Amino acid sequence: MLGGLLGLALALVGAVPSASAPMPGPPRYADLAARAMRDLDSLVLVDGSAVAGSIDGWDYVWPRDASFVAVALTRIGRPDDAARVLRRLAAFHMTSPDGVFEARYDPATGQAPDNRSRQLDGCGWVLWAVGEWYEVTRDDAALDPLLPMVTGCLDAVDASVDPATGLPGPWSDYWEVRESQPTLGTVAALRLGVREAAAVLPGAVADRAQRLGRRLDRGLRAFAPEYARYPGGAARDTAVTFLMPPFAPPDPEVRASWTEAADGMHRPAGGLAPGEGWRRDGVSWTPTTALFALTAAASGDRDTAEAWLDWLDAHRTPEGSLPEKVLADGTPADAAPLAWTCALVLLTLVELDSAG
Repeated sequence: MLGGLLGLALALVGAVPSASAPMPGPPRYADLAARAMRDLDSLVLVDGSAVAGSIDGWDYVWPRDASFVAVALTRIGRPDDAARVLRRLAAFHMTSPDGVFEARYDPATGQAPDNRSRQLDGCGWVLWAVGEWYEVTRDDAALDPLLPMVTGCLDAVDASVDPATGLPGPWSDYWEVRESQPTLGTVAALRLGVREAAAVLPGAVADRAQRLGRRLDRGLRAFAPEYARYPGGAARDTAVTFLMPPFAPPDPEVRASWTEAADGMHRPAGGLAPGEGWRRDGVSWTPTTALFALTAAASGDRDTAEAWLDWLDAHRTPEGSLPEKVLADGTPADAAPLAWTCALVLLTLVELDSAG
């Protein structure tokens, strides 16, 4: 296991200075953007391992988080750095017997550090990240070493998703708890990944992804119109953002659920919890809050996006980093910086630039 101090030391060796890079987003977020970029650099090791944080327990690579890091690096004009992250994910994926990612990987050993449940949604996120990167680079030579991971993930989705219902089994997702039924967090991530692969990647890969996409469309209908965490459920969670732009085309039903979810997930310090059914401990989670900022920006709701960005900006640590959580009294808590939140903030600022 990489210790926190050793992990941080390795990260700093691998850091790529970003001070001269142009800052995305409105000028008033320049410091937020610059710090997020520097912190993201510090969390990407020389071998491309994008660790979630620099402290014990977070100094591992979650495929989901690393995928967002790769997309953020691509979108801020650093596709070569994104390719390093994707190649490292491909190396981790080679150890899977059936194409399904572990929940997280120890960058020192390339293995899972514990026996927590594997997470099929990682395949969806990785397919999305490869597609986003390839759409920008069109670098076939650099794509070649990623194709075994792409096809392996498609194999895993194909094997898990029922042809009749379009639903996978009860896989753990970003909540990291054992499940007894499919979650929107898994289904939406898989649908996103195969949609991206179908639209961007070449030849037979795209054809196969299109077929899987039609199957997953059937599965998504089991969650409509509430788009709660579970089919036929009532409590919504962060996963409703995965059905919003920039992840999916606009949909009025999804937009209504997204709005209601934010109301139900609101916490005392002003941020959002991971779900309406999440424990009532008063804690706001910055990745959820940042996902609502990103999807607001991509949906043309600039005021809402900037309101969430303002909240994130105001709840950084004294050093300026984005933490994982914010306590009920507004105090930053747990890992800081958090790679997933840094990536999401940068993606939100890029979306604001795109909107003009």
